[in-house]
Amino acid sequence: MLSLFTLPTAILKMSERKISIEDIARKAGVSHSTVSRALRDSPLISSQVREDIKKLAQEMNYVPNAIAKSLQTQRTYTVGVVVTSIADPFFGELVEGIEQIARLAGLNVLLSASHGDFEQEIGAIENFHYRRVDGILVADSRISKQYTKQLTQFTVPTVLINIDTEDQGKTFHSVAIDDRLGGSLAVEHLIEMGHTSIAYLGVGDGSKADQQRLEGYRIAMNQAGLPQNPAWVAINQDPKIINDIDIGKKMLPQLVEAGVTGIFCYNDMVAIGALLACKELSISVPEDLSLVGFDNIALSSYITPPLTTVSQRMLEMGESAMTMLVDLLQGKAVENLLLSPFLVKRDSTRTYAV
Repeated sequence: MLSLFTLPTAILKMSERKISIEDIARKAGVSHSTVSRALRDSPLISSQVREDIKKLAQEMNYVPNAIAKSLQTQRTYTVGVVVTSIADPFFGELVEGIEQIARLAGLNVLLSASHGDFEQEIGAIENFHYRRVDGILVADSRISKQYTKQLTQFTVPTVLINIDTEDQGKTFHSVAIDDRLGGSLAVEHLIEMGHTSIAYLGVGDGSKADQQRLEGYRIAMNQAGLPQNPAWVAINQDPKIINDIDIGKKMLPQLVEAGVTGIFCYNDMVAIGALLACKELSISVPEDLSLVGFDNIALSSYITPPLTTVSQRMLEMGESAMTMLVDLLQGKAVENLLLSPFLVKRDSTRTYAV
């Protein structure tokens, strides 16, 4: 058996170094520029020559130099995505939609978490600029018109997800869900079930989603002519509690003490926390208390009882946002998109019997 050390040095060096365009050109008997154009699908090269050179490059295990390609095209073929938390199932489905479209467009995705903090969000965006990404997607942004100076420094196309851009003028584009409508749908469902003492359980994170879902709750209560007791609105005020499940567990008892029979929760994770608290307090759902979530994450259909919720259409939201960014990168005009949520009825709500 031959020892590796008996192989000619020249062969070793050849196997260790990366195959270059010059190597392909020598093997094919064509110029460097012809190979370069063929690998870029230039129309200046015939389709047959392009295919022959691509096949040869593959056989030689040629790997394109991403840095050189970036210098030539002034693009990195990467997009940055900022989410609030990588632990939240909502963002998992959202990023899945983003990646599906990015893959088709030949783009790579870089992910960063802001943890709901404005400074961390700005820092993530600045880091993406430093890395020269082609575009940026920001989910559940905390950016507001108070930071106009910082916003004008962001020169790459940017799309906000799940928040309106009325404060940002033409600085950003957006794909969002109609949170007011979603809040109204959740409460209207409970009203149709005969509930009149209905609560809202929010996270108090300062997001527009939290504010607008509360507005939707109030709109539905007003339209039904139902009273709005301040004790029926529970918003987390403890900055140490940031986990949505923990918020639901902590806030549920005070709403039960307030005498409500139905609760609309900010999202499914909050509702799951509320459900866990109900089990600890021997409160039966939905016999004693009806719960409605928001998001329609996959887990919501597997818990006991399966959760009635408002669907955010996360996958579609991610796909739409990434499609919008691709259009912006191609110089196309785009319009902000507001998606309509819909109610998914399951077993955590039932008709209220006096």
